[in-house]
Amino acid sequence: MTKEELALEVIERLKKEYPLAQCTLDYDQAWKLLVSVRLAAQCTDARVNVVVEDLYAKYPDVEALAEAPVEAIEEIVRPCGLGKSKARDISACMKILRDQYQGKVPEDFDALLKLPGVGRKSANLIMGDVFGKPAIVTDTHCIRLVNRIGLVDGIKEPKKVEMALWKIIPPEEGSDFCHRLVYHGRDVCTARTAPFCEKCCLKDICEKNGVEKKE
Repeated sequence: MTKEELALEVIERLKKEYPLAQCTLDYDQAWKLLVSVRLAAQCTDARVNVVVEDLYAKYPDVEALAEAPVEAIEEIVRPCGLGKSKARDISACMKILRDQYQGKVPEDFDALLKLPGVGRKSANLIMGDVFGKPAIVTDTHCIRLVNRIGLVDGIKEPKKVEMALWKIIPPEEGSDFCHRLVYHGRDVCTARTAPFCEKCCLKDICEKNGVEKKE
């Protein structure tokens, strides 16, 4: 089976396993996803979803968050870790949205990359989830699973994984595929415990790279 064929089979099986492919960060406006994805660095999505409730209660729009003192933002987002740098990036980012984009999130990948605290993973998430454009989000689940399954060969650097996946994943499937990898990575193909291969929908086609064989 070629990598392209393997990719299509994995996509179809994960669709059956996880029919609803949704971002695990809660948001109802594009700028909120921009904030949440910055907070999610080295923090769980579940914790971010709790913390942002307080943030948005106090600062309900781009204008309010742009005007907020960095120290006040830091106080609220501290439970997400790296509070100082995250607060600084969020403040600077909201100011740019207010001053350059009329409070809107730009629908352009390169423009997104220029925003403070926004890397390729975040920009792809915004492009795919908010704007419905082709996207591949190489978070830790994605990188672990595509290596384990055998869709890429021992590549750990996020941009290189992304580029390798663009070659084998149909563009219209990329965003939802990456969401399903998150679900699968949490429920079955886990990181901190041995993966639950016996109940995996991919067990007969997965290469199980890096998985210790059970006696």
